[in-house]
Amino acid sequence: HTFALWNGAELITFTKAYSGLTDKEIVEVDRFIRQNTIEKFGPVRSVKPVLVFEIGFEGINRSPRHKSGIALRFPRILRWRRDKPVKEADS
Repeated sequence: HTFALWNGAELITFTKAYSGLTDKEIVEVDRFIRQNTIEKFGPVRSVKPVLVFEIGFEGINRSPRHKSGIALRFPRILRWRRDKPVKEADS
């Protein structure tokens, strides 16, 4: 899954992470993605920005290759923040 963070009023993708969710959460997220797809690019889907996740990582570096300007080392999902609305998500 690809994750984004706020840059003003715009969401900018900054990392991909695949580990950290339970099997049940994976099923829920996959269902959400299928039901809330806005755009589809082959197997890649863009969805409504609704879900909030906490992402952990081992390190962070500047990266001119990425739109966000950063690259995370060993990113992973720490938890699904069901209690937090997307507008309150921060870095």
